[in-house]
Amino acid sequence: MIDYKLLEALATVIETGGFERAGAVLGLSQSAVSQRIRTLEVRIGQPVLFRSPVPRPTPAGQQLLNHVQQVQLLERDLAKSLPTLSEPTARLRIALNADSLATWWAGAIGEFCQEEALLLDMVVEDQDIALRRMREGDVAACLCSNPQPVAGARCVALGTMTYLPLATPSYKKRYFSEGFNEQNLQVAPAIVFGPNDQLQHRFLAQSGYPGTFPYHLCPSSEGFVKLALAGMGYGMIPEIQARPEIDAGQLVSIAPGQSLDVELYWHFWRHGGGVMERLTAALKAAHC
Repeated sequence: MIDYKLLEALATVIETGGFERAGAVLGLSQSAVSQRIRTLEVRIGQPVLFRSPVPRPTPAGQQLLNHVQQVQLLERDLAKSLPTLSEPTARLRIALNADSLATWWAGAIGEFCQEEALLLDMVVEDQDIALRRMREGDVAACLCSNPQPVAGARCVALGTMTYLPLATPSYKKRYFSEGFNEQNLQVAPAIVFGPNDQLQHRFLAQSGYPGTFPYHLCPSSEGFVKLALAGMGYGMIPEIQARPEIDAGQLVSIAPGQSLDVELYWHFWRHGGGVMERLTAALKAAHC
């Protein structure tokens, strides 16, 4: 069994960004914190930290951090039934897609996190591959488009995000004045979030075009909209995010009547305790 004082040292070093600051939080000397980390590494037989320039966890260290977070969540439930126990501050590492973070996510969890004094470590990842983070033990929960739960986890359907192929009216006139067709798609620049983003490919395949197309890469949800507004390309943008620009006539669909619906699923480990159950209820109530 791993000594939780060693895990606490690891978590504090990562949270504070250094051994000296971790020692101040824990009431230990810097050398004592270093010794605890070395002892932990000896116990598990591999490094748990990359030590420079700023301490960050190795893959093994991240798995241990996730374990600590889950234990903290369970301890919070125990503290509610045993008032003599102090309620620990809990931190939860979550993977989610940038579009959710830029639109409905904050409104869904803001009040909850304040009431529960819950700290979130949010990892932005494409909705098609966020579940891989969970399988690898990198996160304790994730929001993604995959409905298949991993072993030991639960999966809850949250709702649908509707994406539209949007661009400026002048861009549409330049590239699609003769309609939305294969010839135009071959030359019209698109905007893609990143190398793992398949929304554009899925939409075009759904529309009957499986071929290649030129594109800009823009790993920012807000920047994505700004590039579209600048006339640099068309992109798959959440309808709820672009509604003001659509209503103002700044963005229009290059394929009127067509859209791409992406189902979102919330995955979390079953042993997350009552806090995780309540967080799940808050997310379901948001009806993303």
